[in-house]
Amino acid sequence: MSTRIVFAGNRDIAVKLLKFINTQGVKPLAIIVPEDKVSTLSEKMIKLCPHLDDDCILKGEEFKTESSKKILKKLDVDYIISVHFPYIYPTEILNIPKHGVVNLHPAFLPYNRGWHTSTWAIYDEVPFGATLHFMDRNIDTGDTILQKKLDILPDDTADKLYQRVLDLEVEIFKEAWPSLVNYSYTRKPQQKDIGTYHKKQDMKKIQQINLEENVKAEDLIKQLRALTTNDIKEAAYFKKGGERYRLKISIQKEENGER
Repeated sequence: MSTRIVFAGNRDIAVKLLKFINTQGVKPLAIIVPEDKVSTLSEKMIKLCPHLDDDCILKGEEFKTESSKKILKKLDVDYIISVHFPYIYPTEILNIPKHGVVNLHPAFLPYNRGWHTSTWAIYDEVPFGATLHFMDRNIDTGDTILQKKLDILPDDTADKLYQRVLDLEVEIFKEAWPSLVNYSYTRKPQQKDIGTYHKKQDMKKIQQINLEENVKAEDLIKQLRALTTNDIKEAAYFKKGGERYRLKISIQKEENGER
């Protein structure tokens, strides 16, 4: 009997992995997609599931309503597969699938739980990578299924590192997929005495550069690398003449022939 799943996802990586699941002969019994106003991603995922009725296409936080919970329970699913899904799952939802909610996270857990994982991996100088894990009531603390490390290079900015980890996430998901389908996965509890966690708003604490402060060049470069994302509002800044100025950094490794 085919594995019964609900798929919840956001960003292009979710579309890519939903396509992969389709090629494996598994059709989601429901999907949970971003709000239409956020992007066209929901449309892409819906088109990949033409077999679904409208009541099995849940948008935004609609999945938290009582009517949606009843639909999900009735589907009798093995897993909810969650890929970069931006909403918190209530405990009642976590308990619906027989085997649990499986989440793909761009970090080497227990390091970089929460938001802006590539930023904090650079800034905190902690291990980085990708992790497939089960979800529990806390943020990114559930048992891991498969994870791999990714080296942080001297020319990595947060944006560049994030783009690189996306490929690793796809790799570990595809590698772990057979163990999910066959229910032969291994659950490994995360270490409780180590790890890091950051909230979305924590980035604001490290964005301002004080022009009167003496800092090591290495520390300043690290700060700029960590805050160079795809969003200028997340960049470092300094104030001058009552105005705020944003800084992003570009780093290119010199080739041997250029020396």
